[in-house]
Amino acid sequence: MIPRYSRPEMVAIWSPESKFRIWYEIEAHACDAQADLGVIPKESAEAVWKAKDVEFNVARIDEIEAVTKHDVIAFLTHLAEIIGNEEARFVHQGMTSSDILDTCFNLQLVKAADILIADVEGLMAALKRRALEHKNTIRIGRSHAIHAEPTTMGLTFARFYAEMDRNKRRLIAARAEIATGAISGAVGTFANIDPAVEAHVCKKLGLEIEPISTQVIPRDRHAAFFAALGVVGSSIENVSIEIRHMQRTEVLEAEEFFSKGQKGSSAMPHKRNPILTENLTGLARLIRMAVVPAMENVALWHERDISHSSVERNIGPDTTITLDFALSRLTTVIDKLVIYPDNMMANMNKFKGLVHSQRVLLALTQKGLSREDSYGLVQRNAMRVWEEGADFLTELKADKDVMAVMTIAEIEDKFDLGYHTKHVDTIFKRVFGG
Repeated sequence: MIPRYSRPEMVAIWSPESKFRIWYEIEAHACDAQADLGVIPKESAEAVWKAKDVEFNVARIDEIEAVTKHDVIAFLTHLAEIIGNEEARFVHQGMTSSDILDTCFNLQLVKAADILIADVEGLMAALKRRALEHKNTIRIGRSHAIHAEPTTMGLTFARFYAEMDRNKRRLIAARAEIATGAISGAVGTFANIDPAVEAHVCKKLGLEIEPISTQVIPRDRHAAFFAALGVVGSSIENVSIEIRHMQRTEVLEAEEFFSKGQKGSSAMPHKRNPILTENLTGLARLIRMAVVPAMENVALWHERDISHSSVERNIGPDTTITLDFALSRLTTVIDKLVIYPDNMMANMNKFKGLVHSQRVLLALTQKGLSREDSYGLVQRNAMRVWEEGADFLTELKADKDVMAVMTIAEIEDKFDLGYHTKHVDTIFKRVFGG
C-alpha cells in the first residue's frame, strides 16, 4: 500500500525483513524438533541459531532469487552463507516451501489481526464517549433520506458502537480461524517429517496445528479472514456515509473538524468538505476488493497449485494496512466531529410538526376510527404542510373530522418530543451495559 494510507506498525509486519525473520524461526524451531527426534545432530540444530541476531540481507536474497527463480531456495541459500554449508545441510529436512510460506503468512495475519482488534477497540471508545455526550441530543431520524421521526445523536453513535462491537467479535473469530500452522511435507502426509515437528513449531509460534493440510493450509480459512475484513470495511463506510450526509450544506448537523490553515478548495475559499469520510468510503472499496479473490483462492487443483500465491502477496499486506489506516482515521474523525444541536432542531422543525404524524394516526385509531380512515385524515393535513408550508398542528385543529373525535389538548399532547426519547436509557443499557 502507498505510504499515504499506511501506518508503520502494520507495514512492519509485511516487510521483507519481518518475513525472512519468521521463515528463519520456523526453520530453526523445526531443526530443534528434528534433533530431539534424533533425525539430525543436535550440534547442527544449535548451529542454525548462530543466525539468531543476524539481519538478513534482503538484496542478497533477491540476487539469489533472480537466478533460482524460487524465493524459499534463495533464502535457504543465504542462510547457508551465514551459518555455513555444513551446518545448513539439515535445514528444511522433509519440508516443502509451503510449510514455510503458509505458516509465515498465517502468523503475519494473526499479528495483523491483533492490531486491527486494538484499532476497533479504540474506535469503540471514541463512539461510546460521543454517544454518552449526545445521549439526549435530539435530531430527526430519516428513512429513504426523508424526515421520519425524532431520534438522538447519542443513539446514532450507539448503533455504530454496537456494529463495531460485532466487528470486534468477527475479527477475534477471524484471528482464531487463521491462527494455524502446517509443517506436513510435500502433500501433507508427513512422509518425510514427523508430526511432532509441526507440533513443536506451532507451539513456539503461538499457532494451532492445522488438523489436515495438503501442500498448503486450506484456503477457506483465508476466505473467512478476508471476508471479516470486508465487513469491517463496509461498517467504516456506513459511518462515513452518515457523516457525509450530515455535513451537506442543506443539513449541516455535524461536520469533520476543520483545522486552522486548512483549505477546502483550490477554486472556492468558502468550501469545508468531508474529505476524510469521502476518503474512507474509497478505502472501504479497496478493503472489500480482497474478498472475492480470497473466496476464489479456496478452489485449488488437487493438493495445491500456485494460483492463490500472487493474490495473497497483494491482499495480505494491502488489505490489512488499508484497514488499519482506515480505522485509525475514522477514530480521529469521531473524536473531533463537530456537532450542531441547534441545526438539528431547526431541521426537525423544518416541516412544522410533521414528525408527529404517526402519533396522531395511532390516537385516531384509539378513538374508534379505522386505520384507513385515520391514515387519510392525517395524510390530507400532512400534504398541506409539504406542499403549502402549513403548520401541521394548526391544520389538525382546523380539521372538523379530526376535532370530532379528539380534543385540542389531546392533539397537542401528541406533539411532545420527549415521547420519542423515553426509551433511550433502555437502549443504552442494551448497548453499553450497566
